[in-house]
Amino acid sequence: MATGSFELRFTRGQLPADAGYPGHRPGTRIDEALGMICEYDVAVQMRDGVTIYVDVFRPNAAGTYPVVLAWTPYGKHDFTDFYAYFRGSGQSKVDNSEYCIFEGLDPEYWCPRGYVIIIADPRGAWGSEGDLTFMTPQEAQDGYDLVEWAGTQSWSNGKVGMNGVSYLGWSQWKIAALNPPHLAAINPWEGVSDFYRELCFHGGIPCDFPAIFTGGACRATTREEDLPELSKVHTLFDEYWASKNADLSKITVPAYVVAGWADHGLHLRGTLEGFKKIASKDKWLRVHGRKKWPDYYQHVESQRQFCDRFLKGIDNEVKYWPKVNLEIRERAHTGNVRAENEWPLARTEYTELYLGAGKKELSKEPLEEETQARYKVDDRSDKTQNAAFELSFDDKTELTGHMKLKLWVAAVGSDDMDLFVVIDKIDRTGDRVPFPSQTAFDYGPVAYGWLRVSHRELDDAQSTRYQPVLKHQSELKLKAGDIVPVEVEIWATSILFEPGEKLRLTVLGSDLHAHPWWEHDDAPTVNRGEHVLYTGGKYDSHLLVPVIPGE
Repeated sequence: MATGSFELRFTRGQLPADAGYPGHRPGTRIDEALGMICEYDVAVQMRDGVTIYVDVFRPNAAGTYPVVLAWTPYGKHDFTDFYAYFRGSGQSKVDNSEYCIFEGLDPEYWCPRGYVIIIADPRGAWGSEGDLTFMTPQEAQDGYDLVEWAGTQSWSNGKVGMNGVSYLGWSQWKIAALNPPHLAAINPWEGVSDFYRELCFHGGIPCDFPAIFTGGACRATTREEDLPELSKVHTLFDEYWASKNADLSKITVPAYVVAGWADHGLHLRGTLEGFKKIASKDKWLRVHGRKKWPDYYQHVESQRQFCDRFLKGIDNEVKYWPKVNLEIRERAHTGNVRAENEWPLARTEYTELYLGAGKKELSKEPLEEETQARYKVDDRSDKTQNAAFELSFDDKTELTGHMKLKLWVAAVGSDDMDLFVVIDKIDRTGDRVPFPSQTAFDYGPVAYGWLRVSHRELDDAQSTRYQPVLKHQSELKLKAGDIVPVEVEIWATSILFEPGEKLRLTVLGSDLHAHPWWEHDDAPTVNRGEHVLYTGGKYDSHLLVPVIPGE
């Protein structure tokens, strides 16, 4: 299939029957206890004649109701217990009703409160017709068609919202950017908005995440887009990747956006960028430091309040919500929530901490002495090969926002470098403070950053002092003896330091904490030989941190 100047490639993938999918089971069931009508495998025709299938759950009472829609390729019948795969996620399939889907709505909660819930199998997924693609213009167009179908049914009040986590979140950006007339609100809960920079490549370094789509999480009756193969073909940001990203500036519907500091490497950046860039007049941001699935289900009441206001027209507490709510983390599951007016925070004092390789320090003042830090990169399993720098805080200090690392670097034995950056908190006894991380883990750092040095060219139009944005449109290889400046985007974070606690910056040649969502250690690397970092004197290597003034 040719699309613009690129061609989509497909693979057969794994069949739905291999995951226990029984095929279509159209019919209606009435749950007397919940007062709910359950309609399974309802056929909905797209504008080109392709039929997709949805499950509809609605109150068993006469009248019209607002609709909340979930768009997911993981199966509306929810045959697989995905939570069981991620031990330590804090979530289990048995925590919700039999009607609840992975990362999404539980009709048992919503229908008795006066909502119609629609859960869709997109084109090509499970029992729906056509080829399965991921975040393509075709998928967005199908979402538009389903919103309009839902908004014009006899049981609908004409207002449709969208809700859900991860894929169910980032699909909202794509569909909302087309502005279906009946779409009245969205609730993206931790969803990427830039497929290249946030999902498949980090700083230009390939991730293993694309394998999850063709590895069994999604099932196709015909063919599915071969995302792992296309990631190998499209290693730079081009029309293929641009076609997957929504034009966020076109989104105008009310939006309740939720991000998690713990979702570095996956959803955090895209969710914050989505909030910043959408044109919605009514928009709210909440950022927490917990694991995303329990957080989503523990905050269903705020989701309902938001929908009550914009899908039912109820004058409720939402109009008094602060525009931004942030959890200021101290350690795992410990932090205070604070109301703010904007993101990033306008009162941020961006502060340079200069790297000194001689004493492995971070200094608030520029260092005159030129020094080097070197580490070997041939053994990716050897995490002790790194360069670390520390700063001890004399006063209580909050860092909330974007960080940037500027480095002067050289490669010995290679024409390129993959840089992995980790920010940690060290307590007053010298122990590293772990944080919830990557959906199901508890040993994560404060923040991550990545860069393939040949991708160092900045997009000056989008970059700011505190957030470098890379073009990813060409490779600038290193020559022997080259010492080049680079800027590494470190994904946003929030952390509070007490006097005597330390910030540790670590630069190394592979992931410090590999994770199956996005680990790079199994992906091809350009690292060979040795990395050299230059600090002090004319080499103004520094970490820019977002200091929030005390009250």
